[in-house]
Amino acid sequence: MVCDMTTAPDTPTERVADYERLFTSALIGRERTDRSIRFRFRLEDGVEARVRDLADREKACCPFFTFTVTTHDDEIRWDASVVDDAIARQILEEFYLLPETVADGAQALHARMVDKGLDIVIDDGGTDRSVTADESGLSMPGPRS
Repeated sequence: MVCDMTTAPDTPTERVADYERLFTSALIGRERTDRSIRFRFRLEDGVEARVRDLADREKACCPFFTFTVTTHDDEIRWDASVVDDAIARQILEEFYLLPETVADGAQALHARMVDKGLDIVIDDGGTDRSVTADESGLSMPGPRS
């Protein structure tokens, strides 16, 4: 499994901070099934746009995910599933745990993802290469949009 951040508009640190702010301010619950997970957020001004933005950024770099964002009654639901692959299922489990682990920071998340078999790559002067643990906490080289 590969997460390709070569064209990501943010760094891993920035993305983890976005998750932490979203979970802290709006997460009201989460649940899982055998094949998917769901985050539930308060339906408040700006929250749906933040959820959709994060889902779009994740899908752009991790195409093995499928995300659906919907509103239902007084909440926003972010459903996530992955392709039928052992590594992808482990990454989905890490994603489910993110509200508990996000405060550990980008380097800790990077280590957990790599341990599960995810290769996070960036563009380094025209050549794709794996991100090191140290780089997961720094600004990433490569193009930004």
